[in-house]
Amino acid sequence: MEILSVRDVVKVFGDVRAVDGVSFTVRSGTITGLLGRNGAGKTTTIRMITGIFFPDSGVIDWGRDDQRNFRDRIGYLPEERGLYKQMNVVELLLFLAEIKGRRGADVRRSIDRWLERFELGEKRGAKVEELSKGNQQKVQLIGTLLHDPELIILDEPQSGLDPVNMVLVRNLLRDLKNEGRTILLSTHMMGEAEKMADDIVLIHRGKVVLDGTLEQVRASFGKNTLHIDFEGDGAFLGELPTVKHATIVSNSAEIALDEGADPQRILEAAVGRLRIRRFELASPSLEEIFIGKVGADTLQEVA
Repeated sequence: MEILSVRDVVKVFGDVRAVDGVSFTVRSGTITGLLGRNGAGKTTTIRMITGIFFPDSGVIDWGRDDQRNFRDRIGYLPEERGLYKQMNVVELLLFLAEIKGRRGADVRRSIDRWLERFELGEKRGAKVEELSKGNQQKVQLIGTLLHDPELIILDEPQSGLDPVNMVLVRNLLRDLKNEGRTILLSTHMMGEAEKMADDIVLIHRGKVVLDGTLEQVRASFGKNTLHIDFEGDGAFLGELPTVKHATIVSNSAEIALDEGADPQRILEAAVGRLRIRRFELASPSLEEIFIGKVGADTLQEVA
């Protein structure tokens, strides 16, 4: 069942067409990744969904007859953080819950559970300004979830988190989906989206350039990509014949091959120069798909 439908939405600021006919749907009980580099139009799209901006044209439909009070059904974590830094953690969370009409003992118990889940139990009495940026981010995420929203919208939720807390948030989002929650996840971190999303919507320069389930999107690009793990200096892999594009990071490479290329030739060239730990022909990653759709010159912008 569709919980949200965005149809032909346009938003213009002066001479800039920030969102240019964007259309996609969000299915109930799934994680939809709204992907694209910074400035692609993701945040503007989210602000129209949440009612902060009104679209110049197009329709945003909540998939039910009653379109009123939609803001109360949304849990929204904006990219720009907005916390009252002089309040302590529990006071702030109680305040955020009350804005959504939630108060009383049940809310306090819910706050306690979330603080423990985010490993913030010892910080409950601390002022927000005393917390690290990562912990402030976790507090704001708790505030997003306290009123049990029907749709959770997260704009770059892992921004400012260290690797350990990135995993914590990633596992939390998976748990929320398994509980039947619906999540719209906006991010430029393709690798993270690939670990979590059921559906993806790729936006570039205000337009949707690719959408569908993750499996459908990856399968549509075929199995023409080599994934290689190795020991040694693999810089030469990108210069081999029939290699269209190579992303080489540390001791791994993702290599897009020319159509009809024989992967055996790549293996033959690597043997003797590298110690191969993995050599697999598979569908490309989301990052490779993104580069293929919008151009390799954007690689540094989404890294």
